[in-house]
Amino acid sequence: MKINRTKIKILVVGCGNMGASHAYAYHHMDDFEIVGLVSRGVSKQTLQEELGSDYPLFNNYEDALRESRPDAVCISTYPDTHEEYAIMAMEHGAHVFVEKPLADTITGARRVVETAVRTHKKLVVGYILRYHPSWVQFIGEGRKLGHPLVFRMNLNQQSQGYMWDVHRSLMKSCSPIVDCGVHYIDVMCQMTDARPISVSAIGARLTDDIPLDNYNYGQLQIRFDDGSVGWYEAGWGPMVSETAFFIKDVFGPRGAVSIVAKEASRSGQSDSVEAHTRTEAIRIHHADIDADNRFTRPDEWIDLEDEPDHHELCKREQLFFLAAIQQDMDLTKSMQDALNSLEIALACDKAVKTGQVIHLEE
Repeated sequence: MKINRTKIKILVVGCGNMGASHAYAYHHMDDFEIVGLVSRGVSKQTLQEELGSDYPLFNNYEDALRESRPDAVCISTYPDTHEEYAIMAMEHGAHVFVEKPLADTITGARRVVETAVRTHKKLVVGYILRYHPSWVQFIGEGRKLGHPLVFRMNLNQQSQGYMWDVHRSLMKSCSPIVDCGVHYIDVMCQMTDARPISVSAIGARLTDDIPLDNYNYGQLQIRFDDGSVGWYEAGWGPMVSETAFFIKDVFGPRGAVSIVAKEASRSGQSDSVEAHTRTEAIRIHHADIDADNRFTRPDEWIDLEDEPDHHELCKREQLFFLAAIQQDMDLTKSMQDALNSLEIALACDKAVKTGQVIHLEE
């Protein structure tokens, strides 16, 4: 195992919600040294003030790369820039942490991965749920339920104010079922070893505040080759109902596993980034019945003690990024998983826009 303890010079690109959280992690980690904050607007100045720092500020990404000469780059910009920025960073000799989705096309995402392989640079995609101990446990319990599995998940966000500005900007380059859907598609794929074979999806454009070719509500359905099926639903905007924004469960022949977020799912939490990853408890239901068709075992409740907040989760992501660089970790599987979930999400987006069932290639 190769270990390099030299402090890693990191350039932070994009200083909004996720970029600020990652910068906060780097700021408090001894192994990283922030060498620049990059954004087109005032978010970099706001972040600098919040950190109490005097980090170099840049308006132009290419200038920042050339002047700061980073060892690694953290990309938290809008999805339509991810491909260009990630490839540019690796061509400049830097490792890359990039927020999901990896790119706005599957061809572009493959180019990013190919560049990482060719340049021997580490590429970590920001699938934050992979670093949440409760979601890891949820996936592990789901794998015990037998096959086929039924996945039920959603993340509707009744957004207003600043968050509606964020969502409208995001919808200039991707839809809700792509931006958020990759997380939950990734969870489904981790729970089953089956191959996704087809997708269908529906969507609705509920506002004139977004591009004509996009929609702010969508629901996708996935079929797997072992009979497993799953759906995911996502809506953004001030018109979205918050009644059922937090559904995260799976059931199979042996029972069901559900994430129960009692506080995180209360009124007013649907557009809270903090609430999206909170779990609080896992409920395990056993399907065993006796001769009278009555359950033989009560449901189990797992109270979750290790419940990291959003900043802590971002720190855990960056600890993984650090380990990948220092220990020269093989990231082939995680990069392929990122490609797989994005390909499925983009196929669902195509299904919305064409009204067709999309069959996935082997």
